[in-house]
Amino acid sequence: MTPLTHKLINASIEAFGVDGALANHIQGFSAREVQISMATAVCEAIAEKANLVVEAGTGVGKTFAYLIPALLSGQQIIVSTGSKNLQEQLFYKDLPALLSILGLSPKAALLKGRNNYLCQDLLEKQLQGCDSLDTKVLDDLLRINQWAGQTSDGDLGGLTAVSESSDALPLIASRREVCSGKKCSHYEVCFTRKARSKAMDAKIIVVNHHLFLADRILKETGFAELLPDSDVVIFDEAHLLPDIAVTYFGQQISTRSLTDLLNEIINIYRNELRDSSQIEVLTSRCITFFNDWHQQLFDRHEQDWRQLMGDKHISATAWGLVAELKALESLLHGHVGRSEDLDSAVEKLDGFIHKLSLFFLCDNAQAAYNIDYGHRYLILRIAPINVTRECEQLFDSNTAWIFTSATLQINRDLSLFTKGLGIDSAKKMILDSPFDYFNNALLCVPRHLSRVSYQDSAVRDLVGVATQAINAAQGRTFILFTSHRMMNAVAAELRSRVQYPLLVQGQTGKQSLLKKFRQLGNGVLLGTGAFWEGVDVRGKLLSCVIIDKLPFVSPDDSLYRARADSISREGKDPFLTLSLPQAVISLNQGVGRLIRDEKDKGVLILCDNRIVNRAYGQAFLNSLPPMKRTRDMDKVVSFLEQIK
Repeated sequence: MTPLTHKLINASIEAFGVDGALANHIQGFSAREVQISMATAVCEAIAEKANLVVEAGTGVGKTFAYLIPALLSGQQIIVSTGSKNLQEQLFYKDLPALLSILGLSPKAALLKGRNNYLCQDLLEKQLQGCDSLDTKVLDDLLRINQWAGQTSDGDLGGLTAVSESSDALPLIASRREVCSGKKCSHYEVCFTRKARSKAMDAKIIVVNHHLFLADRILKETGFAELLPDSDVVIFDEAHLLPDIAVTYFGQQISTRSLTDLLNEIINIYRNELRDSSQIEVLTSRCITFFNDWHQQLFDRHEQDWRQLMGDKHISATAWGLVAELKALESLLHGHVGRSEDLDSAVEKLDGFIHKLSLFFLCDNAQAAYNIDYGHRYLILRIAPINVTRECEQLFDSNTAWIFTSATLQINRDLSLFTKGLGIDSAKKMILDSPFDYFNNALLCVPRHLSRVSYQDSAVRDLVGVATQAINAAQGRTFILFTSHRMMNAVAAELRSRVQYPLLVQGQTGKQSLLKKFRQLGNGVLLGTGAFWEGVDVRGKLLSCVIIDKLPFVSPDDSLYRARADSISREGKDPFLTLSLPQAVISLNQGVGRLIRDEKDKGVLILCDNRIVNRAYGQAFLNSLPPMKRTRDMDKVVSFLEQIK
């Protein structure tokens, strides 16, 4: 152990001690053995520039366990989270509290992806062209304009005057493809630029996984690197990192960006190049071809591009679009040098043609080609099925890399996570929750459940179980689903069966639903993936969590199919190698909503009997906290009625 390691460990343990800084400032604080174990391992990783992977169960106190050594080290720190909620909690709550307790005052910065910030230039342009806008959109833009004069950081997360689903927000959010950098008249007051400048000057930076990977891989043009080189990078909610990495090591194309570019070219013609009417003619042809192709995809709504390319009509329209874009590009090359804006547009158009051609060819057997459908636009993605090699290069030896989450292991093994990121040589730790699950929690898989594949029977069974549990718990229940269809079917049936208020995902934003759930005190919240993780409801407000079925990825998912085919070619079983481990981690995230504090009590009900009558069910059970188990709903009712 080096002197630096020894010094940092001693300082951290002292902070956690009986007479330490935390005990002196936080009423009732007492360090847990597992928390000190994690903090010690983090100290060693920081001091020795090593890699560390820690699964820290609920209640370990992992946030303090990594933040205190990081802050005491005095080094350049980046903390990356998987969600905006945790990012904001760290920056606005945990970090200021610890800096005050430890008597430290380094500069700290919160940095989000650029689409989280207001673009003053886009807002100005939208208001100038307001005659063509929908009344509701215009009303929201005026509210945003009023807020723009009051906000200090332009973070749209702080905008409460309009709905988070407002159609006005995409119109004014900062976007790289329309950013003119230093040429912009708002450059000096640009919120995105100021946030990045603040980050470059900070000692501690809180980001999210998307932004971190964008900085390391994409190196956005116009602002160079977003983040300074750091001594330590800590990934919280690290279980999300592998799937996010797939996005950034692949390629993606936004059809919105292509639409904006084509409209921009027409505006350049009308404002600067009126002597070349052929520009408008060819651009309009491109827009027509684009709209036809776009509509065909929305009509089919198939996510796997390989499947769609089997349709000769869609294939012909796709390649026809590329041909029209190439014809436009050829014409525009004859006007290069006449307009700076046109020169920039030609460069962007060339990039789009190249990316679209790669996507339409879909000739890489080691990648998945899929389409994400938005409200009006699409994202075309080329996702590699394995990013191990790329990640090995990403996590260099000049930095201490620390990965932590409450859910990383499968059957007490962390190698699925570490091998996927190319960090199998990292030190690995599994720290179990210190909470008394055996006495405070009950797991029930009710008897006589229908097969989950029988939709109508599964709805009937789940509604019957949920009605019993909700009444016994006097509301205070989460019901987590693997599909919106099942959620809506169950919600429709429950409305006439329970007297407690139902809060269903989609009624309003996630945070608004959670706030209302806490305020009601007897609510029942129904949600899908967004509510399986990053949700913290403590105490008696939440006594029961019901999960509709084991969260296996759909076999029709294009990325899963591509990965499964690759695994099969290696002579391995895709289910055991890929599908099962992913489902175990997802289930653990949902289960983690139940017990959030050492005094919490509650029941977990899983309405999927495959966990008890299939051999693979043991993998799920081995990874769950050590709860008492039953198949008797009467015992569930009795347990819930005792939680007062």
